[in-house]
Amino acid sequence: MTISLIDTTVRDGNQSNWGATGLDTAMMLGIAPAMDRVGFEAIDFTTSTHMAVAVRFSKQDPWERLRLFRAAAPKTKLSFLTTGMRFISWETASHELMEFSFRLLVNNGIDRFAVMDPMNNVAAMRTMADLTRKAGGSDIVAALTFTLSPLHDDAHFADAARQLTETGQFNRLYLKDPGGLVTPERARTLIPAIKAAITVPLEFHSHCTIGLAPFSYPEAAQLGATCLHTSSSAAANGTGQPAMTPTIRNLRDLGLTVDVDDEAVAEMDDWFTTLAHAEGLSHGTPGEFDRSYFRHQMPGGMMGTMKRQLAEMKRLHLLPQVLEEVEQVRADLGYPIMVTPFSQLVGSQALMNVLSGTRYQNVPDEVTRYVLGRFGAPAMPLNAEVEDRIKSSKRAKELDDEPRMGSLDELRAKVGRGYSDEEFLLRAVMPADQVDAMKAAGAAPRDYNPQTRALKYLVSELTKRPKLSGVKITKPGFSLELNGGH
Repeated sequence: MTISLIDTTVRDGNQSNWGATGLDTAMMLGIAPAMDRVGFEAIDFTTSTHMAVAVRFSKQDPWERLRLFRAAAPKTKLSFLTTGMRFISWETASHELMEFSFRLLVNNGIDRFAVMDPMNNVAAMRTMADLTRKAGGSDIVAALTFTLSPLHDDAHFADAARQLTETGQFNRLYLKDPGGLVTPERARTLIPAIKAAITVPLEFHSHCTIGLAPFSYPEAAQLGATCLHTSSSAAANGTGQPAMTPTIRNLRDLGLTVDVDDEAVAEMDDWFTTLAHAEGLSHGTPGEFDRSYFRHQMPGGMMGTMKRQLAEMKRLHLLPQVLEEVEQVRADLGYPIMVTPFSQLVGSQALMNVLSGTRYQNVPDEVTRYVLGRFGAPAMPLNAEVEDRIKSSKRAKELDDEPRMGSLDELRAKVGRGYSDEEFLLRAVMPADQVDAMKAAGAAPRDYNPQTRALKYLVSELTKRPKLSGVKITKPGFSLELNGGH
């Protein structure tokens, strides 16, 4: 049996371990040709959230990034992960806006859409499949999200998988385990149950957050998951996916075929390892087994983001308390699946509760919109007291009366004319000042060499000190001293 791989380095690996801000356009372009040679089933390239991060943090045009990478890696499918009926903005978008967004993605280089709904709503996922297909998507994949609750047994997932694939709208199905909670034992019952319910290829995507995924992947592969999601070593492990090199080695040891270019795989690993060292990015190892994850179910991407936020506030020591609070908030909100956007909603509310010392004293607008039903109905009832408290607030009444995201014509009238479709879409769903800053920054740099990164940084810093009369550089086995003449 042949097992193919989806590479997650630039999207999920970057998000899980580097807060989605570790890689910029030039860093991706430098290794794109090698990635194209590996022979991946697809490259997990972006989401609307990642596109927003490119604008907000890097001041780089995400459409330009996509076009450049597509040109540099023309043979491999580039995948976009949907996160419900929304594009960047938390507000629910119209079908018209979503189809418009998907068409722009196709025009700029996306050919594979992984269709996820944060509530595993089958009807919503079918609708999204129609929109992506109509927009020109050639490979439409149903992303069925794994979670733990009294409702989500093997039969539940098998039935959902059958409903999704029996219509012929999806080319493939992938079991998405954002919390890394599928144990090898659960894989032995869950994978066969899903396989028996579908006739399309099955993919498996998990995280190393508590060290389970490297053990669950070989089990899943032997039981019928013919495609696994992995990352290059520097972006793997931690709260990301398993590393591709040991995964390939383990699969081959089981007698399975993994048809990839091993030299290109090694080149990818070398590039991202050198890059991570040059940029001071963490090099993850599989997390220690921690049973508390089965309760709070915080996914890898959100865990990485939360750690970054707490570190920026110099409150990283509060992480255990926040994770404990996540359990309570998730229960209060009807046990939403801990995946975008709900992991962000639950995590943000838990963080606010801990920082304020009082539960629900401060409630983000997105949580209020969730309670008002803007994201659909949760699988289980909300805590009645919390629901009433939020719904009866002044802010809830204001949000309930707020205008919904308008039609394309209404948005164009609001944003203004004269923009390209791509820039218009960014301005329709993001703060104008962030898009202005991106435009002012100009085209993103094309070239990056991680081996010279430290030297360029040193030169840049030295040029900021015109009064410096000399510099001395030392490291084991090397010493250089330069003194300015007078």
